[in-house]
Amino acid sequence: MNRRVLGAATAGAVALSLLGSTAAVQAAAAPHRPGPALAEVWVTTPDRAELLHHRDPVAFAPGGSDRTTITVDPQQTFQSMDGFGAALTDSAAAVLAGLAPDARERAMRQLFDPEQGIGVSFLRQPVGSSDFTAATEHYSLDDVPAGQTDFPLAHFSIARDEQQVLPLLREARRLNPKLTVMATPWSPPAWMKTTDSLIGGRLKDDPKVYDAYARYLVKFVRAYAAAGVPIDYLSLQNEPQNRRPGGYPGTDLPVEQELAVIRILGPLLKQASPRTKILGYDHNWITHPGDVSTTPAGEDPQTDYPYRLLDSDAARWIAGTAYHCYAGDPSAQSKLHAAHPDKGVWFTECSGSHGPNDTPEQIFRGTLTWHARTLTVGAPRNWAKSVVNWNIALREDGGPHLGGCDTCTGLLTVHPDGTVTTDAEYFTIGHLSKFVRPGAVRIASTNYGTTGWNGQLTDVAFRNPDGSTALVVHNENDAPRSFAVAVGGQRFEYTLPGGALATFTWPASRQLRPEDREIPLDGAKATTLPAGTDAAAALDGDGSTRWSSGQAQEPGQYLQVDLGRPTRFDRLALDSGDNLGDYARGWRIEASEDGTHWRPLATGTGTGQLTTVDLPGTRARHLRITNTGTAGSWWSIADLRLYR
Repeated sequence: MNRRVLGAATAGAVALSLLGSTAAVQAAAAPHRPGPALAEVWVTTPDRAELLHHRDPVAFAPGGSDRTTITVDPQQTFQSMDGFGAALTDSAAAVLAGLAPDARERAMRQLFDPEQGIGVSFLRQPVGSSDFTAATEHYSLDDVPAGQTDFPLAHFSIARDEQQVLPLLREARRLNPKLTVMATPWSPPAWMKTTDSLIGGRLKDDPKVYDAYARYLVKFVRAYAAAGVPIDYLSLQNEPQNRRPGGYPGTDLPVEQELAVIRILGPLLKQASPRTKILGYDHNWITHPGDVSTTPAGEDPQTDYPYRLLDSDAARWIAGTAYHCYAGDPSAQSKLHAAHPDKGVWFTECSGSHGPNDTPEQIFRGTLTWHARTLTVGAPRNWAKSVVNWNIALREDGGPHLGGCDTCTGLLTVHPDGTVTTDAEYFTIGHLSKFVRPGAVRIASTNYGTTGWNGQLTDVAFRNPDGSTALVVHNENDAPRSFAVAVGGQRFEYTLPGGALATFTWPASRQLRPEDREIPLDGAKATTLPAGTDAAAALDGDGSTRWSSGQAQEPGQYLQVDLGRPTRFDRLALDSGDNLGDYARGWRIEASEDGTHWRPLATGTGTGQLTTVDLPGTRARHLRITNTGTAGSWWSIADLRLYR
């Protein structure tokens, strides 16, 4: 930094000697300096006082902060994003189509227009009927009288979708040309099934049926493309382990049958529609206990369903795995990613819901806060390339539907008088879809909250294709929380109301470029005195876990790290997490080659949750941070980070 300043001063002196003018003196003495980088802020609160409210921007400034600090690192990248949205079901289409033309246009703009609305960028469309249909009877796209078959698919038709669904899909694509569309059947045609019914049963175990079902799906993809709605992703069966759907289409599709169809479907799709990729599973993070209990006697419940798909020879045709929210938590996505890092993860369904006696205020608050921490933040932090809710619009009574959920909610609610209101899901999706563009890449950000609720700050960050950054932060606590956001040596401080969800955006800027790269600590091992809680939590890269001393701070307590090999570093960050006051009041940093003979690197006094120390260029295998202060509070380390 000093060398760059000296260079600028020297260049100014040369200009003075050459030009010898007052103007030159002034120009050299007062070079143009850009103003501080600004972050734009949008906030939604559980009491509806603010709904994607665009607040005044906040300025970055040099230096650190004593507050809990969310450190954003654009140099660490993860998955690319396809989009965020919901499903334009037959029910949603009927509700939107029933609006007066001007009201429908406003509603569509609210949903899909990136500037005037939230820019919904991903839709998951049922192939045939689901529980959310306005029809009086369930249907597939190739229905024939009971007892008959149609292997040539001569009766295949998308005529019902042409009435309302497809016109709205074409309008959605006009409003947002970057819209991604996924398709999912709730059931194959009844004549392909063991029950001759759309509700329950399995595919007949017959190669001719597997072939017919694969051709049925390809025919759908071709028909939709011809109708102006290309299909980007296709799954074979919604919730294939839901063996007893409640009065709506569903199919028990064991792994072996899904694979049998994929082996036929993959080559057919490659020829007919190369853009259309197959997603496997399309069900919950874990197998629902109810699905385990309804497994036929003597059969394996296949609780590792997505792993079996990706471990098979048919995995070559599978782009990745789709997940739902109705059992388990998003960490299942990260576990699958670790086992199959070459395959993608998509989150494709979760519906807001409520108790029969919940007030509107309770419904909004409960849905906003659960979805914010679990889906808006939790799903992409666990490798999801999409975050997709269920119905995009419903009536005030949660309909129309035919079987299934009585208490589901949508992004929009249409009231009997024709007015349209926004639900909590509109904002939990909107805080992503309006600011995170298709093709964005998730980048690193320190995170302190959990999907299971721990009352802390939880967040996720993205870099857009234009280089801008979007950071989404949710305050899990009911009380206001103050914090800082740090990027490349700059930071701003902010306070969010209890339960609030916020998106911060800032353009690409030289001022916000990190000068150092974080060094991975894979394989590093930690020991501590006192033993306290799990020492490994200080090195796991997860701010929601931490090592704590378990007793008051006193001199001599330490964290010692074996990096596994000699490592070069010149900066250290000691992050005490989101438990205020757990930072070391004083500290000493030492390095060693053998873990026995130590040399001092730095000493200092802690003043807040994040302590960042610039060190002389250091090469060492072992590192020790010793507490030299005294305090009644525990000493905690959520993350130790090294940079070079």
